[in-house]
Amino acid sequence: MPSDPFQSDEFREIQREYLMRTIGFLLEHGIDFAVAAEVEHLVFEPELPESIAERFQPLSLFVLTGYTFESSSVDEEALRFEAGFGEENYGAWVTIPLLAIKQVIVGEHAIALNIAEPAPKVSAPDPSRSMEALLKNPENLKLLKKKRK
Repeated sequence: MPSDPFQSDEFREIQREYLMRTIGFLLEHGIDFAVAAEVEHLVFEPELPESIAERFQPLSLFVLTGYTFESSSVDEEALRFEAGFGEENYGAWVTIPLLAIKQVIVGEHAIALNIAEPAPKVSAPDPSRSMEALLKNPENLKLLKKKRK
């Protein structure tokens, strides 16, 4: 078990489920809310222009009301919604991993807090290195040559 029990897989699972169920309750009951989330873990689709992205603080507040609330969904991994950013109201889908959410806020009250950090990311293998390894094996080269004929 890690030296900090609040960063253990077991505690992360408790927090993830707590956040999922809390946000699900708010969505189900039509209650507007906000989340304070660690921006480094967020995904914006399409990616935000640099002029907008650079304005975010490491921990930023996202208010889910109106269309943003209506477009929201939560599952076992993340909160997702569509929102407009900047003066241009640049539209993007936002995916927030549940454990990147540090607070859920309704009105003036923080109704959910999270001290668990998202699990460390496992980097995907570099495809060029995989192909390199594949081509080093002479048997694989023979197969590729046969397939081209």
